[in-house]
Amino acid sequence: MQYQSFLIKYAEIGTKGKNRYMFEDALIRQIRYALSSVDGEFDVTKESGRIYVKALGEYDYDDTIEALKRVFGIADICPMVQIDDKDYENLKKHVVEYMDQVYPDKNITFKVDARRGDKQYPVSSEQINRDMGEAILDAFPEMKVDVHHPDVLLRVEIRQKVNLFSLMIPGPGGMPIGTNGQAMLLLSGGIDSPVAGYMIAKRGVKIDAVYFHAPPYTSERAKQKVVDLANLVARYSGPINLHVVNFTDIQLYIYEQCPHEELTIIMRRYMMRIAQAIAEKTGSIALITGESIGQVASQTLQSLASTNEVCTMPVFRPVIGFDKQEIVDVSEKIGTYETSIQPYEDCCTIFVAKHPVTKPNLKVIRNSERHLEEKIDEMVKTALDTVEVIACRGEV
Repeated sequence: MQYQSFLIKYAEIGTKGKNRYMFEDALIRQIRYALSSVDGEFDVTKESGRIYVKALGEYDYDDTIEALKRVFGIADICPMVQIDDKDYENLKKHVVEYMDQVYPDKNITFKVDARRGDKQYPVSSEQINRDMGEAILDAFPEMKVDVHHPDVLLRVEIRQKVNLFSLMIPGPGGMPIGTNGQAMLLLSGGIDSPVAGYMIAKRGVKIDAVYFHAPPYTSERAKQKVVDLANLVARYSGPINLHVVNFTDIQLYIYEQCPHEELTIIMRRYMMRIAQAIAEKTGSIALITGESIGQVASQTLQSLASTNEVCTMPVFRPVIGFDKQEIVDVSEKIGTYETSIQPYEDCCTIFVAKHPVTKPNLKVIRNSERHLEEKIDEMVKTALDTVEVIACRGEV
């Protein structure tokens, strides 16, 4: 069967009370954006607790499902047959036709689950269950009813129109993008930060990103790798503005002026300062990082406290308690893993010390940063003034 309509189910949005319409409208906008890249024309509408997607002509079913599976806020995607005619005898014919087309193998068990959103409809839900079940059994005697564990649960919804569906394809869940503010992701070429961005976006946060580039120590291919990762995350989060910061002069200055065992911490502190400045300028109210406790020297509790000290806005670390395999599992699910493991090093790995401090003392770190006072403010200003912004719209 070539379905022309889809029922979009949501979960958390249903708990939003009087504000629910705002979340529904945000979800509709995101669905329209996701479907704009699919061949075909679609109409997206809502009706008291239901969102519908209708194909207006020919379209690619598989591409449509894949696009919808990347829209945060969708709990389930239900391909359905929508019937204008509510005549009861005709409804039986439509139900039999649906079961015949969707399930060519009739050696199955089934159950009918009817719901009357239209309370003026003259037949009760229980009576609809019995009559539709009887019509199916009359047409296909080899089918059997199983009210506890059916192979097929046929749902019949009586609303402004009649909805028939039995397939429920899981969506990503979460909240629609843009319903919970905006944050800035520190995006490297590794495995962790794309996952962190995905996880925060799933909670309805619009994300942009900042990448610290260090030419000639990091190549243009390393930069392109990060652009590719931003595009992969943007398939879920919507468009991402990637801010590319030339960090070379700052890194070299820190390398010349500060103890080498403190390089990673001090560089990280300046990355956080710059990321916050870009975030404030572009309307983000929080930073996002892919840090996980103890994964590397710069991610011990003491190191995290040291880098946090330079920020006044919140820093979200959604993978903070994950081990590496758990992060890898998510990266494989969202399609960023193969890009993340490409062998192009970022600026952090190029300038890492042989024996980095793992328990930095804040007083010592602040004292070391005093050696930078002569030039560092001007260097940071130059870095901010020369930021390159790349629009990443999920094109991969």
